Amino acid sequence: MADVVIVGGGVIGCSIAYHLAEAGVPVTILERGEIGGEASGASAGILAPVEVSPGPDALHELYLASLRLFPSLADRLPEETGIDIEYLRSGVLRLALSDADVDELRALAEREPLGQGMERVDRDALRRLEPRLASTCGGVHFPDLCQVNPHRLAQALAQAAVARGAALRQGVTVRGFVTSSARVTGVRTSEGRVTAGQVVIAAGSWTAALGRRLGANLPVRPMRGQMLAFPNFSSPIRHIVFWHDAYLVPKANGFIFAGSTVEDVGFRRNTTAKGLAGLRRMAATLVPSLAYSEVSSDWAGLRPGSPDGLPMLGPVPGWEGLSVASGHFRKGILLAPITGRLMAQLLTEGRMEVSLGPFSPSRFAAGAR
Repeated sequence: MADVVIVGGGVIGCSIAYHLAEAGVPVTILERGEIGGEASGASAGILAPVEVSPGPDALHELYLASLRLFPSLADRLPEETGIDIEYLRSGVLRLALSDADVDELRALAEREPLGQGMERVDRDALRRLEPRLASTCGGVHFPDLCQVNPHRLAQALAQAAVARGAALRQGVTVRGFVTSSARVTGVRTSEGRVTAGQVVIAAGSWTAALGRRLGANLPVRPMRGQMLAFPNFSSPIRHIVFWHDAYLVPKANGFIFAGSTVEDVGFRRNTTAKGLAGLRRMAATLVPSLAYSEVSSDWAGLRPGSPDGLPMLGPVPGWEGLSVASGHFRKGILLAPITGRLMAQLLTEGRMEVSLGPFSPSRFAAGAR
């Protein structure tokens, strides 16, 4: 028995467990594979809300609130677990390679102030910042934005939660729920029942399937993202570089990650020749010297997307004792700290420091049952 059972050991589930354990709540994480083994571990770990159209103000405020929590986590987690989450202040450059790109970045600039220290830079300034970039029309610079190692972040959150009394059970598949009237009282797993006062679904792309077992409409669907890595030679770039939805990320170990595709192909997690070739072309377009580099590895992950692009956070309509934290799509790593903090507040106090109204699962309730 646990006060709270969390279904899913990705970075979202582990962050919720960390904050609950910090509050002294008995919590159990149930993970069918290994911690951070799905979308979390496949991510590039970019902490950068720099889309031209980042969605409603509430979402952007959530981004900024989560960014403010990372410095403290970056100090505490290595001390508590010995795991370096590789929190690096890389800075972000978003490039304009054409006149159309310039117009797009002008729209981004008009959203200031965003609290991210954005600077517009011309072609010469970009050349000084990153001499090996291709010729550009300019861009914008976010000098204070950072990155992490996402797999290490998930592992550190899980270990810190366990150190505070949480239980972690890997290799355990949740097959259904235990209910009494309209209340969820636990879960049925591959190893038997686990009783709980509260259950949180943080199962990423598998959230919808779990919701259907209760007739709840939680329309999260997998969106495949393919990525590749160039070898750990002396990196030709120092900043994270964005161009439209594509990016290059210089990692702490010297590798450069190039990503990523966005593909609605169900639960197919394989890479494809077409997808990887597109990533190689993008990388060579931004940094011409990468055209001559061999690829050291490639992979794909299934990111949990929602119909409106917003995460689902809060109680599941029609069921007491059941909440969901899923649908973060490409921002699960960025939003993990604030998601964990707010969900812990919801489960322990019944209220949160900020409203999660725009992210409530009830916006999809009409399709339930």
